Amino acid sequence: MSLQVHFEWKEKYILVVRLSGELDHHTADQVREQVSQAIEEKQVRHLILNLENLSFMDSSGLGVILGRYKQMKQANGEMIICSVPPSIERLLDMSGLYKIIRIDPSEEQALHRLGVA
Repeated sequence: MSLQVHFEWKEKYILVVRLSGELDHHTADQVREQVSQAIEEKQVRHLILNLENLSFMDSSGLGVILGRYKQMKQANGEMIICSVPPSIERLLDMSGLYKIIRIDPSEEQALHRLGVA
């Protein structure tokens, strides 16, 4: 199964990225490039990463997430992960990303946290 990446802009500086499929070593570079480019070109201040339809993620996917988190921090922005499936939730927990990246149960709650609802 491949990976699909969908971008949606909320307000002027909020980017919602929805991932569907498998985020692994085959697709990680694609996501990294697309999201990084969007952040830089549109001067994104807040990034919401919706994982609701992600069926699989390996360590390459963790690297993509951590890299975008660092990119947002360098831009004085914020990143929120939301709608995490149970299998991926366990991977995020074991990796320690839960300790540094904000996780919300739904995209609506993530948007509300950023003042958009």
